[in-house]
Amino acid sequence: MAPDLTDPRYRAAIIDLLGAIAYGEISAAERLSEDAGRAPSLGDKVELLQLAHAQFKKVDPIMDALRALGADPDEAMAPFQIPIDAFHAYTAPADWWESLVKAYVGDNLVRDFYREFAVHLDAKTRGIIESTLVEDRSEFVVDRVRAGIEADHLIAGRLALWGRRIMGEALTQTQHVAAERESLSDVLAGDVIGTLDLASIAEMFGRITQHHIERMGKLGLEH
Repeated sequence: MAPDLTDPRYRAAIIDLLGAIAYGEISAAERLSEDAGRAPSLGDKVELLQLAHAQFKKVDPIMDALRALGADPDEAMAPFQIPIDAFHAYTAPADWWESLVKAYVGDNLVRDFYREFAVHLDAKTRGIIESTLVEDRSEFVVDRVRAGIEADHLIAGRLALWGRRIMGEALTQTQHVAAERESLSDVLAGDVIGTLDLASIAEMFGRITQHHIERMGKLGLEH
C-alpha cells in the first residue's frame, strides 16, 4: 500500500522528517557563513557565502510543506536542534581545510540519508525533499582541497582522519535521533511504509558508506 498522508503515524513521521531537514539546512547555512571567516582570500569567502545562501534558500519550501500539513515549523524543528547542534559542535573545524572537507563530506552525507528516506515516501513529499538534495558548488570545494593537498602533502593524512570522524559523528547522531523519535524509527523499521527490513537497512548504510568513500576519493583523500 502506498504511503498516505491521511495516516496519522505516517503524517507524524513526515512532519518529523521535514522538521529535521529544515533545521539541518538552517544550521548548515549558519555554519558555512561562520566558516567563510576562515577563507584565505576574498574569492574563497564569496564562494562559501554563496554556498551558505544556496543552502538557506532550500528552507522556505520545507516550511511551506510543514504548514500545509498543519504543523508549526518551529515546533517541528525543535526536537532536532540539540542533536544537529551537537553534531556541529563535535565536528567544529579547526581551520579552512577542515571547513571545506566538512562542507563537502558532511553536508552530502546528510543528503544521502534524506535521499534514502525519500525513495519510500509519497510522491509529493519525495519531490519536496529531493528539491533540497542538489549539491551546491561542490566543484569549488573539490578543487580547493585537491590544490591544498598538492601544495602541502602533509595535510592529506589529517584531513582523511577528519573525514572519517565526520562520518562517525553523522552516523551516531542519526541513530540517536531515530531512537528518540518514534515516528522516524517507525519509518526506518518499515512499520509505517512497510518496505524496509533489516537487510534493506544494512544495504542502505552500505550505500551511504560507499558514497562517502567516493567523495573522499574525489577530494584526493583515503577513507
